[in-house]
Amino acid sequence: MHRSRVYALLIDAPRADADRAVAFWSAAFGVPAEPYAPEPQFTDLHGALPGLVTAVQAVDDAPRYHLDIETDDVEAETARLVALGATEVSRWQECRILRAPGGHLLCVLPVETAPEVFDAQAKTWP
Repeated sequence: MHRSRVYALLIDAPRADADRAVAFWSAAFGVPAEPYAPEPQFTDLHGALPGLVTAVQAVDDAPRYHLDIETDDVEAETARLVALGATEVSRWQECRILRAPGGHLLCVLPVETAPEVFDAQAKTWP
């Protein structure tokens, strides 16, 4: 058995437009934009969507939105989602990047939130 939960909504913006996207989404949500030091391609929009990390990510690709799913077993959660119809696209650090039916991207990553938050909100899968 393993557990998982939706952790984040990422607003992916082409690198050349990322600063403008950050300014727009920060103003649209009425929240501050804060650089995420460990990974400079991310700018946190703290408090934009309560319960979810919300950030703008500068990408070398087309604009899109994607979800991050955190889990206590990346391999098991990836296998569960692949069995549901997703395909694995690539890997980045400890994350698995998948494409869901319909073409949407999602990332499966190790638990990022505090243990008490993860324990309270994660679903358990067989």
